[in-house]
Amino acid sequence: MPDSRPPFRLAINGYGRIGRCFLRALAETSLAHRLQVVAINEPANLDSMAYLTRFDSTHGRFTGRVEVSDNGLVIDNRPIAISHFREPEAVAWQAAGIDLLVECSGAYGRRSELQRFLTAGCPRLLLSHPAHSSEDIDATIVAGINEETLHGGERLVSAASCTTNAVVPLLALLDREVGIEQTLLTTLHSVMNDQPLLDGYHHSDLRRTRSAMQSIIPVSTGLARGVERLLPQLTGRVQAKAIRVPTLNVSAIDLTIATARPVSVHSLNALLAEAAAGPLQKRLAYSAEAHASIDFNHDPHSAIVDGSQTRTAGTHLVNLFVWFDNEWGFANRMLEVADYWSQRWTSAATP
Repeated sequence: MPDSRPPFRLAINGYGRIGRCFLRALAETSLAHRLQVVAINEPANLDSMAYLTRFDSTHGRFTGRVEVSDNGLVIDNRPIAISHFREPEAVAWQAAGIDLLVECSGAYGRRSELQRFLTAGCPRLLLSHPAHSSEDIDATIVAGINEETLHGGERLVSAASCTTNAVVPLLALLDREVGIEQTLLTTLHSVMNDQPLLDGYHHSDLRRTRSAMQSIIPVSTGLARGVERLLPQLTGRVQAKAIRVPTLNVSAIDLTIATARPVSVHSLNALLAEAAAGPLQKRLAYSAEAHASIDFNHDPHSAIVDGSQTRTAGTHLVNLFVWFDNEWGFANRMLEVADYWSQRWTSAATP
């Protein structure tokens, strides 16, 4: 029976890489009848916003129709009110009648900062980045892992990070099936907007002052902390490091795992292929073909295991290689969290 409820009204704060991917991914999914973006707050001018919605160097042309109106944007005949403020309090969130704000600026991570949005009239926030700590947020949700813990009364929820979404379902599966004694995660991540094209004085991390497109650059990462937040049984058993590589999109994670039970390349790949074809198929994929990173541009999965790269040393030391589109895959997971959360608060409000 078709869902007769009106669509949930969403706003986006920060219309950069993830904000635009979130809107475009919504247009490409079956969720467009349940979730509707009605407002965007972004400091950039309206013409630039329209242009970068239509054309994207990474994901190609937008397949829908984008127009500029007196009040903002009209996308596929649906009006979206646009504002250009830098402070949460300056935006008329309540007047927009939104159910949920998707915070994609990445500039707010502490509860005191996030509270500014709630005070300004936002009923709920979904963050596109991890909160500063677990105390700063009501829940951190990774689709496929713990969305069932949402009860509908939360006001501040984080969708974690692209790397956390890529690796946590995989680690949960492996811990359950073969046992994880220790794991070292190395992320090979595409360039990001906190890096300059040319060397420049802009960051306290000296490595991030270097040109993004000329070097492979080690950077700090909170991935280990993010994994332990979602999989507390692995606390003290996870280490992580991150390296930025000069590509525009699609990243990878190199996983080294000491297992509790004996494994082989064949048994591991069979386990991962079965999971990708079964309970994790929306989030995990498996392939053993000869891949390059570009093959997974615009791939909606959280992670794609490259079975051709699976290695073992003895029977208890494993090395896996996982691809993921750090923009598109994560935007799709955010949509799932928004949709699931909306259903939970609807259920909670129903007598």
